[in-house]
Amino acid sequence: MSTVTETDRFAPEASGAAAPGGSANPTGAAVALRGVHKSFGAHHVLRGIDLDVAAGEVVTLIGPSGSGKSTLLRTINHLETVDAGSVTVDGEHIGYTRRGEKLVELPEREILRRRTRVGLVFQHFNLFPHLTAAQNVAIAPTSLKLRSRAEAEERALSLLERVGLGTHVHHYPRQLSGGQQQRVAIARALALQPDVLLFDEPTSALDPELVGEVLEVIRQVAGNGTTLIIVTHEIGFAREVSDRIVFLDQGAVVEQGTPEQILTAPQHERTRDFVSRVL
Repeated sequence: MSTVTETDRFAPEASGAAAPGGSANPTGAAVALRGVHKSFGAHHVLRGIDLDVAAGEVVTLIGPSGSGKSTLLRTINHLETVDAGSVTVDGEHIGYTRRGEKLVELPEREILRRRTRVGLVFQHFNLFPHLTAAQNVAIAPTSLKLRSRAEAEERALSLLERVGLGTHVHHYPRQLSGGQQQRVAIARALALQPDVLLFDEPTSALDPELVGEVLEVIRQVAGNGTTLIIVTHEIGFAREVSDRIVFLDQGAVVEQGTPEQILTAPQHERTRDFVSRVL
């Protein structure tokens, strides 16, 4: 073991659902990063990240390539361990338990159990090619023994219907467009009813004409109270859906604020330079 130093979340048809950018009745979890450092060899990727995300908040991470955005996401659900600092979801460490002054890495079984609270939608879909759309969505709840096979399959069909793929449930990934595959990946993440949902450049692998269909599904999820943390280069979408935008550069949080503050009147020179290039 290693040590370091310190109900349905996508409930549709609900009357009076909140608009994208937050929910009047958050059901998500709060995320807190404190002094997070991460290096790969000599490359110091995250340099003391401090960040708080409130339950039900929609936060978008922007910044140049190599600024640490994707690595930051992967530390939240413990796909990447941290070299120093801590990451908690509603006060609970995903990959560690505290023993005195130290954080001790948990057994893999316990990490998997805690990780169900934090879903991640990858840039490149990562669907199982030998499974249908429905089977891809149902596999995690059944493998983790969170639902019976029948219950998981029923929920998979419901989720695929909600992301607009009700007629594609028996199709294999090779039979789906990139946008459809990404919507399956979103349904798969939702199948575990996560408190926090992470999106890592969810549209960057898509042809431009397919981007809109994926962003629309994310808009729907954003209005239902789950805590969302989104890495994206779609600045117009970030402006529309976010409660807060966080600008990262060289592994550090440079500036954060409302979309209006960051995209219209950034205070830091590095933020101004980045925004001028992408808008």
